Amino acid sequence: MGCFFSKKSKRKSSEKDDRTPTTTTVETTTSNAVPLGNNTDEAPKQYSWDKREKVDPKDYMLSGLKDVTVGRLPGKLNGQQFVIQECENCNIYVFDHSATITIDDCVNCRIVLGPIKGSVFFRDCKDIKCMVACQQFRTRDCKKMEVFLCCATQPIIESSTGMKFGCFQYFYPELAFHFKDAGLSIFNNNWSNIHDFTPVSGENNWSLLPETSSVLDYIPIPDPESEFKSVRISTEPQRSIVPLTKGGRRKDSEESCLFVFFSGEYTTANARKLIDEATAKGFVLIQTKEVSMRPEDVKRVFQNSAEDLVEWITKGPVIALELNGDGVVGACKNIANEVFSGTKVFVSDNKNTSSQDVDSFFNFADMQMGL
Repeated sequence: MGCFFSKKSKRKSSEKDDRTPTTTTVETTTSNAVPLGNNTDEAPKQYSWDKREKVDPKDYMLSGLKDVTVGRLPGKLNGQQFVIQECENCNIYVFDHSATITIDDCVNCRIVLGPIKGSVFFRDCKDIKCMVACQQFRTRDCKKMEVFLCCATQPIIESSTGMKFGCFQYFYPELAFHFKDAGLSIFNNNWSNIHDFTPVSGENNWSLLPETSSVLDYIPIPDPESEFKSVRISTEPQRSIVPLTKGGRRKDSEESCLFVFFSGEYTTANARKLIDEATAKGFVLIQTKEVSMRPEDVKRVFQNSAEDLVEWITKGPVIALELNGDGVVGACKNIANEVFSGTKVFVSDNKNTSSQDVDSFFNFADMQMGL
């Protein structure tokens, strides 16, 4: 978008308005006058920047607000940057994708941010409850934040205390399109892999929210009388655009299974279908990843099964899921045969080697993503 907050130089309009076309003539041997300089018959040149829509910085900022419900409806930001500053006791809903968002000096606010292509940066904030999807997440000098997060990279906190994190759980009709517009995958979520730049010996500046946490206990649905009444919202985990994962919490079982979908027309839908099938049987989704692979990666990760899989990675990224629970390997093999018989997949063959399958793939994926 450019830096729309910088001041534009003001040209004196009088200089432009008072300027009248002038004509300079040169005498030729035939005594005909040849006009030089400005020609009133020629249209002035138009440049690309002349055609840009005028941007009002106020449309991309919320500042100095108190005790109100505010934000932006879908289609209002369209990938621009956004600023929230000096707000107190506000409910803030940004139902659109953006480039970057900075949030400064806010206190006691509930905030929902649609997918952010770049970074979201909280500075000098206190008592914040928020729902965030982003490429990069960072805080500095913040206190007591509760964050439901989807982050493609490792979230970072700095000089911040009382930070609690949970998995992103939200839905509104345009959200899937906003993830795509922001270049984010719903399967790349490192919400629980927090890096503390300023750890304190003997203390813990961050923790995970209780597994049973309900979004509505932290962030309310917009008031039905507000401008957001037309946005159909759900905070039910099974409707969340981002799959609900257990993350870094302790696993309930020693048995896990790696299930990988190779790229195709319905890869995302198939992955969602698997999650529904597996969780309905009582199994738990631990983590997911969507990454591209090269032939040498396939050989290293899948080893004995690699030869049959190499041709499939040329079609696009793979989506991998770790599912956990006693008997999960056998159940996943049955699901693969009954539900995905016409789809190219990899499923752990037995529980004795399934943990190695999981470690091999997700260690590779983390290295690919620089985690």
